[in-house]
Parts: sequence; structure tokens; C-alpha cells
Amino acid sequence: MVSRVSGWSVALWLAAALLVLFVAGPLVRLLLQASPASLGQAFQDRELMASIWLTVLTASAATLISVLLGVPLAYLLARVPFPGRRIIAGIVELPVVVPHPVAGIALLLFLGRQSPVGRGLAELGLEIVNQVPGIIAGMLFVSAPIVVSAAREAFRAVDPKLERVARTLGDTGWQAFRRVTLPLAGRGIVAGGVLAWARSVSEFGSIVILTFNPKVASILIYDRFTLFGLPAAVPAAIVLLLLALLVFVLVQVVAPDRAPRR
Repeated sequence: MVSRVSGWSVALWLAAALLVLFVAGPLVRLLLQASPASLGQAFQDRELMASIWLTVLTASAATLISVLLGVPLAYLLARVPFPGRRIIAGIVELPVVVPHPVAGIALLLFLGRQSPVGRGLAELGLEIVNQVPGIIAGMLFVSAPIVVSAAREAFRAVDPKLERVARTLGDTGWQAFRRVTLPLAGRGIVAGGVLAWARSVSEFGSIVILTFNPKVASILIYDRFTLFGLPAAVPAAIVLLLLALLVFVLVQVVAPDRAPRR
């Protein structure tokens, strides 16, 4: 019995080690390319820095919209039984399984100048295709499901009895939500927002169809790789990876503790 358990443990650790190596190996190899000289050149590259700032700003805008619209939806999905709740939840999660170039084409058909929605937005002075709002739209499409999913799970972890107690003590529904539920679920929502921001930063497939110019960082890296080869793309890729690692650290700090129960 001891040898069988030992063999099983070895198999588990071997499988885990192979996957970790596969994920970490390419990233470590890329980071090893980062010499002080190459990083200095990258940070002096005006086009690259402009694309990084554009990426940060548009990802932040997409995340803010995701939170403002996604948190109310997540609360409804977690707390309020209503007809079609599972269908709505499934629709919101569809972008997770839709290939991103397909998402870009769908967004182009929905928001492009030839569509009723696109024409209506253009009349209001809001152009989508080949404009900054197009970048935000592509990012929003892929990041919103992350916010909704994280917020829904965070709300589910809060005992509804706490809200009911607050209501019996005189709070309105909004007051009970703001003073009780939201603070308790806040850490999970923030973690979801950080992950959604990171997902927005890394988006490529839908943005390249909606808005190739101005270039966000992911498109700039691809453009340099196709035009000038790997050496031209590596410095930009390293800067974007460092940004992703910063986000990873933030997620570890704000994510709720999910240690296994004993």
C-alpha cells in the first residue's frame, strides 16, 4: 500500500512539474533576454511607450465600464431569482469560448459604420472603428465576463442573512448593499477587476480587426515581429511581460484567501 501511494504521489508531482515548466520556461527565457541596455532602449522607444500608455489607459477604461455594469449584473445573478437567469449567465460568459478574431468580426458588424448601432453612435460623434473607442470595445468584450464571474462568486460568499438583518435595522436595500454586502465582497470584486484589466492588456484578436491603428502594445509587438523579425519584437514583449508580472503580484495581494479547509 505504501509503495502504491508513493508511486501515485510521484506521478502527481511529475505531471505538475511538467506543466509548470511548460508555462514558466518560455517566460523565463524571454526575461533572460532583458539586458539593461535592451531595456533602456525599450523605455526610450517613443512608439513603444506611447503604445504602452494607450494600452494602460484603454484597459483601465474597459475595466471601469466592466465593473460599473458587471457588478450590478453579478449581484442579480447571485441574489435574485428571475426567469432566464441561467441563460443570461451563459450569454455573459460566451466571450470566454468565442475565438477572439470571431469576436472582432462580430463587433465590427455590430459597431461598424454600416450597422444601425454604428451609424447611431457616429451621429452622436462617437466613432468606433479605427478609433480608441474600438480598442475599449474589444477589451470590454473579453474582460466583462471575468468581472461578472468574480463578483458573482464574491456575492455568493456573503451570507444573505447579513443583508436581511441590516434591512430589519432600518437600512434600505441600497444601504444594506453598500454598507454590508459590498465591503464583504469587495476583495473578490477587486481581484476580478485586476484580472479583467490584465486580460484587456493582453487582448489582440478582436482589437486587430476593430482598430489596428492606433496600436496597443500587443498589436505593436505583432507588427514589429512580422515586419522586422524576432529581435525587433523582443524588447517590446519584455516590457509588456513586466507589466503582466506587476499585475500578477497585485492579484496575489488582493485575491481572497482560498486556503483549503481542514
